[in-house]
Parts: sequence; C-alpha cells; structure tokens
Amino acid sequence: MNGEVQPSPPQSAEERFDAVIIGAGFAGLYALYRLRELGFKVRAYEKGGDVGGVWYWNRYPGARCDCESYYYSYSFSKELQQDWCWSQRYAEQPEILRYLRHVADRFDLRRDIAFNTTVESMFFDDATSLWTVTMSGGDVVTARFVVSAAGCISAMQKPDYPGLGAFEGDLYYTAAWPHHDVDFSGKRVGIIGTGASGVQAIPIIAARATHLTVFQRTANFVLPARNGPMGAEFDAWVKAHYDEIRAKCMASPGAVPFESSHTSALEVSAEERQAVYARTWALGGLRFFAETFSDLITNAEANETAAEFVRAHIREVVDDPKIAEILIPDSHPIATKRPPLGDDYYATFNRTNVTLVDIARSPITAFSGRTVQTADASYELDALVLATGFDAMTGALLRIDVRGSGGLELKAKWAQGARSYLGLSIAGFPNLFTITGPFSPSVVANMPTGVEHHVDWIAGCMTHMRDRGLELIEAEEDAEDRWVEHSTQVANATLYPRTNSWYVGANIPGKPRRFSVYLGGFSAYRQHCEGVAQKDYEGFVLKIPPAAAASSERESPSIVGAALSG
Repeated sequence: MNGEVQPSPPQSAEERFDAVIIGAGFAGLYALYRLRELGFKVRAYEKGGDVGGVWYWNRYPGARCDCESYYYSYSFSKELQQDWCWSQRYAEQPEILRYLRHVADRFDLRRDIAFNTTVESMFFDDATSLWTVTMSGGDVVTARFVVSAAGCISAMQKPDYPGLGAFEGDLYYTAAWPHHDVDFSGKRVGIIGTGASGVQAIPIIAARATHLTVFQRTANFVLPARNGPMGAEFDAWVKAHYDEIRAKCMASPGAVPFESSHTSALEVSAEERQAVYARTWALGGLRFFAETFSDLITNAEANETAAEFVRAHIREVVDDPKIAEILIPDSHPIATKRPPLGDDYYATFNRTNVTLVDIARSPITAFSGRTVQTADASYELDALVLATGFDAMTGALLRIDVRGSGGLELKAKWAQGARSYLGLSIAGFPNLFTITGPFSPSVVANMPTGVEHHVDWIAGCMTHMRDRGLELIEAEEDAEDRWVEHSTQVANATLYPRTNSWYVGANIPGKPRRFSVYLGGFSAYRQHCEGVAQKDYEGFVLKIPPAAAASSERESPSIVGAALSG
C-alpha cells in the first residue's frame, strides 16, 4: 500500500458526508482518524498520489524537518510511539514520508482518502446548512462540515521572473521536486533562494555538481542542527519518557520539550551571555532561542547580542572575508525570519566549486538559453533550482473557490488580509474549520502537536453539536475582530513585524501585509481555546436548522432555547 499512486474510493454525486477533509498530511490524517473513531462519516481529498502533504511534494536534496524527530510525531497512539524508531535526530523527507505512510496503513486510513484529487470549489447553502464541494474531474459531494487541513506552508510560490521561460536548461522547484532521482553530477547548477529549502539543498547539490552558483537576495541566519543517528540509548530514553515529553510540549510556548528561559539577555554579563549561546549552539537546533534568553524577540538590544554571536561564527567559518560579509544578514533581527538549520551550510562556501552571487546588489535581469544574466555578469548553467518558497498562511485555502453564507467569497473576505477566530473558524463561513489557520500559533510551534490540539478541539466541537442536535456553528464577527486585534497587539510587541518575511506575505507581490501568526505562545493559546469550549463555545453562534427550529417552536419553545444554549 506504499506506492506513489493509490486508487481513489468510488464517488458519486449523491454522496453526503458528515465532514470533508482537505489534505492528507499530518493534519488531514489525524483529522480522518479522530473523526472516524467518533463515528462521523468522513472523506479526505488529497491532490497528491499518496499521503504526506508537504512531505510528499518536498523531495529536494537535503529536505528534512527542523524539529527533532521524536517530538515531530503523533502522540495520539502510545503503541505507535513505542513501535516506531527514528533513525536520525532530524528525520529526512523520505523517513517522514515512510512514517506517515505507516500511520495510514496502521490505522487503515487510505480507504477514506481520494488521492490525485484537488478540491476546486466549496459553496455553503444557507437553506440546508450543507457545503457542496466540487473536485477536479467534476465529482461533487455534500457535507455538514469542511475541515481544511490544506496546510499553511503548502501552496508553492512560482516567482514571476521576467523571461524565466526562455531558460532552456533543466528547471526544478524545491516545493514540487520530481518523484525520481535527479542527477547533478557533471552539471553546472544554479539555485535561487536561501531560505530553509535552499539552505538544506545547497550543501548536497554542491557536493554532487561540477559547479554550483548560489543566487542570494537576502542573507539568512543559519543555526546548526547537529544532526546524527538517533542512537539506541537515546531512543530507549525517549520511549520511557514520552508522557513527560508530550506534557512539556503542551505546556511550552513553542510546543517543544525545551526548558524555557526567564532571563533577559541584558541581565547577565557578556561572558555569561556568550557561554549560554555557546552551550545551546553546541546542542544545535532551536534551543538557541528557546533555552537562552526570554527577550530575544521583544528587545532589539537583546536580539542584537544573539545576532552578533552568529555573525562571529560566520566570519570564523567562511575563509573569504568578502564572501562572509555577503552571507551575514543585515536586513532583519535574528529569528524574525525563521532561522533554517544546516550543519554544513556556511562551510559550503569554502568549496572551490561554489560561487555566491549577491542579487540584492546585482539583480537577475534576464534568462536565455542556458544563461542567467545579472546586472553585471552572466552565468552558464545546465540546471536551475528555484527554492522560492510558498504563499504561506492563506495561499492553499485561497486557491479554492470558497463561498460562505450569502455567497460571501473568501477572497473578498481576505482581500485586505486574513481574518479568523482562533485560527479555527472564519466569520461568514459556517461549519468550516481550519487546522493551524491564520492567527493560530501554526508555524511558530511544533506542527504535529499543534495539529493534534486543533483536531481534538474540532472533534470535541462536532461531538458537542451532534449530541445536542445542533447543525450549524459560525464565528461571531465581533469575536473574530477581537481575536485579530489581540493577536496583532501581541505581534506588535515583538520584533517580527519589522521584517519583510513570508510571515507577513512580503514574498508574494501584491499580498496584503499582515502578521497572521499568534505569538502569545502555544500553551496560552491552548488554554484560551479550552476556555472557549468550556464556556459553551464563547464567540460562536450555534444553531439548529431553520426547519427543526420552526417545528420545535410549534411543539415547545423551550426546546429551541435549550439547544441554542448548548
């Protein structure tokens, strides 16, 4: 059952489901499992040929997670936790995909997933409180609920470089890598982009290609991963302590099992500060922020101490001082663009077969044949890799024609920027849930932990409604406004909004600038969501169907009141 293309379940225009799920990555698989276990009739639709989501598509050389394997995983099954053994501290893409395939097989999820199927449109019918969902190929189904597990970093961004179509060499996108081996040996390769995908791919391609030309627009702060084998001893320790590990994730601002610091970087001596940075640098990964100082993202002076530590490292590793200075970021505070992890990234620029081109200073002006032309030079290439990222946070959902109550278009609703209540629901779009949607912690938290929390909340809400005969839930516009305002205030108390990043949509021409990630911390966010549910879903309107309400009023007005109060 682990082939690339799986058969889709039979479909009919007459089919009706309790819930349609968009996507079959981490979020979609768990949503399918959880809702099915609760007795809901569910169908998931996945545009790829197998499960995996972003891990199905992102197969570029060096692709791996920047959270450690043992907590970048599901916690819902203790047996799964104990049986699965990760081979590396940071799993590479093939291993994560094998894990998700194993989950799909283990829990028999594929029978309820339609693969190679794109959701093209979804329309809400106010009269029936049902969604009509149309797929590529013309299949149409109806559902009481739609659960979007389409992902917040899954909609590939194809940059509109003038004349790119004139390039006659091989062209690759990291976000849609071929499902076959790509051999760069003996080739002159170029890569545009030094975000997470570029940082991971560059050392691998450099080791294989005759020559690699790196076109860098914005230098990035790259942290060491310290990747290596998981090791039998550590694996045994993890499995013996999973309850403690998961509890730490749930209580953590980043949904990770780290010890959060409560000390300002400015409260300690320079020597002590350097020692703290050196210790976490040696450990590797995102501990450099989580376990160092508490004010690195809120205080510019504190942030600068961390940035300077990394700058010194770059100057120490890179042999050519001129190249080192090009690689040193000067356009943003550290961490306000998500810092990629890469053990060999900076050392790669010491290789004689690697050229670094600063396209911020000398922009790309033309493509022709096998040539990339900048303002002051031309580069002959056999292949070009575009590591140009995603239309993050909103792109996946906005690429579907979504129309809510009264025909309201989601594109129109979000024309000035995304809005949502808790990142879970959108006013004007009843019975539509978004997993890790805008204004949830999403990309600043460990994703599988966040996914499980969102799915569990949604499942609890749907069960609550089923048990009480409620068939419609919709976020109140006032509640949505208050949540967006609160999230924006929290973000503005940090350094994040100062930076042109994909967090604010700056990589997409014409996209409204809005920081749509909740920065109040995963643990605080989780507690807020639980409070909303405990207060009869405060900030939501829950209703029974109009026909049922009219019937109930004729029989006994008190029945309607009881249903509406939950």
